[in-house]
Amino acid sequence: YGSFDEVTREWTDGVAPTLLKAGVMDNKGGSPDFHWIVFDGPVDALWIESMNTVLDDNKKLCLTSGEIIALTPQIRMVFEVEDLSVASPATVSRCGMVYMEPTALGTKPVIDSWMTTIPEPIVKFKPDIKKKLLQWCLDFLEPIITYVHRRLTEVAATMTNGILVGFTRLMD
Repeated sequence: YGSFDEVTREWTDGVAPTLLKAGVMDNKGGSPDFHWIVFDGPVDALWIESMNTVLDDNKKLCLTSGEIIALTPQIRMVFEVEDLSVASPATVSRCGMVYMEPTALGTKPVIDSWMTTIPEPIVKFKPDIKKKLLQWCLDFLEPIITYVHRRLTEVAATMTNGILVGFTRLMD
């Protein structure tokens, strides 16, 4: 959320308060736009418990500096976390949860999503390109990824969807 300098007795806002303040100021300035703030990473017990006032009906972030940031109805937060092992039941109950087991998702949704990004000029030039690419991906990508996981030694463990996203970025 920020840091307090013991020597100068000054508070410096962190990333979250800075983004929240910008969204609040934009909405109070008349903008009807939604502001989505995505928190991605491990959950720290103190950090997530400090979010309770943001997640409940108050929708206020209380900073250590004493400042309180009241959120507007257009501010949305998404927490993309690996697990909630250090979050209290109170925190978990305040969030809508969607749990996706990586293996349950499969490869097709990632491939389908990527297919929608193929530029229109390419599709016009070669009308059957999407159909051929989709078939190629379905026929070869999953077996290749299975081979990587079972037969090769990875320097850092990878997830199937991570490999797929990397593949789509290379293809783009």
